[in-house]
Amino acid sequence: MTDVRPHGGTEAAGADRSTGPTAATATPDAAAIGTEALRESIATELLAARARTAALTDCVGDGDLTAQHSPLMSPLVWDLAHIGNQEELWLLRNVGGRDPMHPEIDPLYDAFQHPRAERPSLPLLPPAEARAYAHEVRGRVLDLLAASPLEGAPLLDAGFAFGMIAQHEQQHDETMLITHQLRQGEPALAAPPPPPAPADAAALPAEVLIPAGPFTMGTDTEPWALDNERPAHTVDLPAFLLDTTPVTNAAYQRFIADGGYDDPRWWTPEGWEHRRRADLTAPLFWRHQDGQWLRRRFGTVAPVEPDEPVLHVSWYEADAYARWAGRRLPTEAEWEKAARHDPATGRSRRHPWGDGPPGPEHANLGQRHLRPAGAGSYPKGRSPYGVGQLIGDVWEWTASDFRPYPGFRAWPYREYSEVFFGPEYKVLRGGCFAVAPVACRGTFRNWDYPVRRQIFAGFRTARDLEAD
Repeated sequence: MTDVRPHGGTEAAGADRSTGPTAATATPDAAAIGTEALRESIATELLAARARTAALTDCVGDGDLTAQHSPLMSPLVWDLAHIGNQEELWLLRNVGGRDPMHPEIDPLYDAFQHPRAERPSLPLLPPAEARAYAHEVRGRVLDLLAASPLEGAPLLDAGFAFGMIAQHEQQHDETMLITHQLRQGEPALAAPPPPPAPADAAALPAEVLIPAGPFTMGTDTEPWALDNERPAHTVDLPAFLLDTTPVTNAAYQRFIADGGYDDPRWWTPEGWEHRRRADLTAPLFWRHQDGQWLRRRFGTVAPVEPDEPVLHVSWYEADAYARWAGRRLPTEAEWEKAARHDPATGRSRRHPWGDGPPGPEHANLGQRHLRPAGAGSYPKGRSPYGVGQLIGDVWEWTASDFRPYPGFRAWPYREYSEVFFGPEYKVLRGGCFAVAPVACRGTFRNWDYPVRRQIFAGFRTARDLEAD
């Protein structure tokens, strides 16, 4: 039917353009803040997403917008019109009861009908028409929002459908940012570097103990949570140890130098076969030249920063590194307990630092920067256990398959999550530098094929306490 899910095997996640406004509010709740304040918060999120969409598409010419820069990605102009089409479908038609504006284009922008490799051959709206369509939809949506009671129906309560669309646009903006990374040619994006890690970052413990015991995973109370984040349920875990920070480039280079890509002992059979078939020898966008590792980032080539979290590695590579290091990838439940559980109160927080919205002191989000911050950054964003950078910087691969929680109910339609449940997809957690705050929280779940490397994914490792 439609494509309003965050990531997964077909579409990818969300981001803010560094030069556009970033909405960093906690997900609003009408009962807590009132209808007018909720309406204003929704409008802020919608406008921030659209400003970023414009920045990501106005920075290149029509040729770049209509080209397919990789068979893994859509042409940028497809994403642009798809954003408008989903907004029209869910808000104007489903919420507002309006007639379709251009029903003839619906099939073109249905992600389930057309895989990415086919989209350049479709009769897509050209850039000017795509912009005009999305602009017209947005104007009508803002009029609808101004008159909506934001209650009285499941899609309206707490402004859920509006929040879903704000998240959807931000997620497609991350998809477009990935396309920019894959694009060849002169750089089109710029942002300041992240602030340096604090001076004591190198003295942080390598790992943190997460004690045994139950915690609440998932949510029943997050107004804009998506169906796969629900319902809240208790999970009882044995004690384990977790990396304090994501695995860095320097650590990953040691894996490469030790022959990690050439030793099948560290790889699953499927991973080893993929490594051989795809000829993997280093993270995507890396190359070894004149005795040093270089990487290409948004059109600029520079030496690999040793203290940054490693980026653009597949699940198979992350898993192989963990085995080589005598460790393993954390499960999804372990990741969420480390990120959300407060041992002092026994409750699960919205974010590692608490329930308040993410600020620039907490996490590298909203594409304020075009790269991860150094390991040990953002001390104010650490969890009660002392684990850092769980939100922002890099998506983190987990050991878990993408599965429903006990009591899962598909909503508002089963194609959002349900059709992707199973062992084909691995779960990623935590967001990355490209993810907007509205689309990132401690319960948010991302998923993708274990071969994927173009996404902004890294990882951290864990080990059982008994192995100490």
